[in-house]
Amino acid sequence: MRRLLVTGGAGFIGTNFVRYWAGKYPADRMIVLDALTYAGNVSNLDAVKEHPGFRFVQGDICDDSLVNNLMTAERLDTIVHFAAESHVDRSITGPDAFIRTNVVGTHTLLKAAKHTWLDDKTRSGPCRFHHVSTDEVYGSLGSGDSPFTEQTPYAPNSPYSASKAASDHLVRAYHHTYGLPVTISNCSNNYGPYHFPEKLIPLVILNALEGKPLPLYGDGRNVRDWLYVEDHCCGIECVLQKGRVGEVYNIGGSSERQNAEVVRKLCALLDELKPRADGRSYCEQITFVPDRPGHDRRYAMDTHKIASALGWSARETFDSGMRKTVQWYIANLRWCMEIRNTRYAGDRLGLIT
Repeated sequence: MRRLLVTGGAGFIGTNFVRYWAGKYPADRMIVLDALTYAGNVSNLDAVKEHPGFRFVQGDICDDSLVNNLMTAERLDTIVHFAAESHVDRSITGPDAFIRTNVVGTHTLLKAAKHTWLDDKTRSGPCRFHHVSTDEVYGSLGSGDSPFTEQTPYAPNSPYSASKAASDHLVRAYHHTYGLPVTISNCSNNYGPYHFPEKLIPLVILNALEGKPLPLYGDGRNVRDWLYVEDHCCGIECVLQKGRVGEVYNIGGSSERQNAEVVRKLCALLDELKPRADGRSYCEQITFVPDRPGHDRRYAMDTHKIASALGWSARETFDSGMRKTVQWYIANLRWCMEIRNTRYAGDRLGLIT
């Protein structure tokens, strides 16, 4: 039985992980720590709030006292660290929050884990600090470049990716300097249920259904590798259960697509599943907007390491995952509208990279 601290567990990927883990490991104790910033929503966890091993704590990962008290009082042996500021556009206009949460917050957690597991030796059994990171730390690829591997040098190009790179380096340093048992995973672009509607896929779905423009940056040819969020959760499970301490694992969907192709796919699914009253295609709402500063051209992930070492591979194809996602948003439009209207800070919705 594990006793987990899941940071950022009321956000998009964290929510899906908490629901996945509670269903798979009902005997485990799981503490969710989330500050409930604009992108966090505790109602996402309604399905597990009556679970006997579940506890939600609203709080800041930069709060040393809170984090240390949780580590000791709950006798935690596993940290799964999702909590992060993650929207690239926001990092360009306001980078301070990204440095604080992604760098200082990660360091606060590392200090607490070191203090509890290594200094005081409160826990005598196996422990693990798993840090969830992004492919954006590797920088940008050209059209003919090989996908990122775990050995690709870091070259972050935005304040967001730079803050995540810094947090990755801190996690690695705590392992090599102090012997803290850590693992790191770098994931590609996630999509699926409970995605906050400032990101590309939910933004396009909601704008389409409301008859609004579907904005695409630049020429729409920026390429991302798309990973269905439950496949990501399964990948993290594999790393926690079978991954080697000190190792890094890339988790990707092997589904490279241009942003324009993603938007056209969403439009085609909406044309089929919820057609416009006038019978015209949602594609007519696509609008190209000026590109953002420093927009990385292409990301792609080589997942051979996690496949060969841990036996993980993505189960959902791009087509199957996108269909599930559109169906979920159509069935949960009320959730989407409430989240957007009550929790959104009010500035312009942007697109994920």
